[in-house]
Amino acid sequence: MNGIGKCIWNGDEFGNVDKTSLKLKSEVASDEDVAEFKKILETGAATEKNPSNYSVNYRLFTNRIAAFKDENPDSFSYLPMRILNNCILLPIEADNQNTALRIFTTLNDRGMPLSDADIFKAQFYKFFSQDGKQSKESFIKRWKILAELCDKNFSPRKGTPVDDLFMRYSYYAKTKKAVEQNSRISETFSNMRDFYAENNYEILRDKEAFADLETLAKFWDDVNNRSDRFSPQILKKLYVLSYSPYSVWSYVVSLYFMSWHEQVDENDFGCFLDKITALILLNGILDFGKQTIRRPFVLEFKNIYNGEPIKFEQYRQNSGLVRRRLDEMNFGNTKAITRTMLAWQTFRNPAQELPPLGADLQIEHILAKKRQENHHVLQNAEALEFLGNKALLEKRINIRASDYRLVDKRIFYFGDGKSKPGTFNLELRRLAEEHDDFTESDILDRNEEIFDAFIAYLREQDLLT
Repeated sequence: MNGIGKCIWNGDEFGNVDKTSLKLKSEVASDEDVAEFKKILETGAATEKNPSNYSVNYRLFTNRIAAFKDENPDSFSYLPMRILNNCILLPIEADNQNTALRIFTTLNDRGMPLSDADIFKAQFYKFFSQDGKQSKESFIKRWKILAELCDKNFSPRKGTPVDDLFMRYSYYAKTKKAVEQNSRISETFSNMRDFYAENNYEILRDKEAFADLETLAKFWDDVNNRSDRFSPQILKKLYVLSYSPYSVWSYVVSLYFMSWHEQVDENDFGCFLDKITALILLNGILDFGKQTIRRPFVLEFKNIYNGEPIKFEQYRQNSGLVRRRLDEMNFGNTKAITRTMLAWQTFRNPAQELPPLGADLQIEHILAKKRQENHHVLQNAEALEFLGNKALLEKRINIRASDYRLVDKRIFYFGDGKSKPGTFNLELRRLAEEHDDFTESDILDRNEEIFDAFIAYLREQDLLT
């Protein structure tokens, strides 16, 4: 035990350890967590329900050891001896943090990986700590609020919610740097961790950068919670974009906002959102892929930063080609572009309001699938999956209305005026008022109407030749 103690605590020349003088040091933990860590080492007990990782992990191991002792009392004495005799404490020295991180990643290959946010937080923590205890404690509180905003508003496909915030901010930071240095923005972005690590994490040694991150997180919190800082028209456009098959839209909107958040003009913002919506829908219809969609945006980054109009001139497509693609395309429910197109179609109506916060929308077959399966009402069975037969509908209504004729769906679409509200979707209400049944010709007519409107929309956004 004395040998282990010398690794943990400082001691005197006689080999006695001083449990008030800890050798171990953390540059990322808060003062409160460090105090809890010291307490565990000094007393051998963790504060009950303390949320720090030190306490959580310590309680886990003490509980597991206690359970092992109860289940194997005769062999329990071998456990500490096995650990002491077979575990080696190996010091590793690294000449810089990047080397240390690579070593950690290699050794930790089967463990919980460090997120990008963990590393960025450590850099900010060291920077703010230089100004003393008050600055350090203020940073800890601000980071906690920042992380809570991210957890509430971001659900990235990979990485943590805070990682997603740093990714969104990186588009602004990269563009700002390129403009200041009058350099070209590469179409192939470097790894996010590598970008922030440039010049020994120079970008994270800046109080303004952290304030920018807070501003950006608050922007997305206001978007997701429909703050009155934005008009209903802007919120609707952002809502349609939330169905985008490509996450790049949120990075580009972040770039726009951070470039002009102090003087964002609503009309200009709305035109910008329409332009990128049209490009995303066009890319999805042509099925060009995620990598292709980034290039036209990168070419416009400096224009976005400088407040210049974006044109996507190099991405304009032949109208006949787009129309043929629409006619040939299978708008299956599993395709992300199907939901995006339906969201765009829903909010073509200026009177259409947003669904309630948290509403779970599904794809509704206006002519029910069960009717086709049981009665074969369509001559062309493929028409069942045409975009003209689909709309967004709340899950709670879709479950109840899925197998009925349109005349029978009216009660579900309109609700009972009491405990069961109707759908937010005005088009479905209108169709239920105008039709007793939704026939094959109705599907084809609506399909053509949607495609014609979409072609007109792309032409309006100057994306067609």
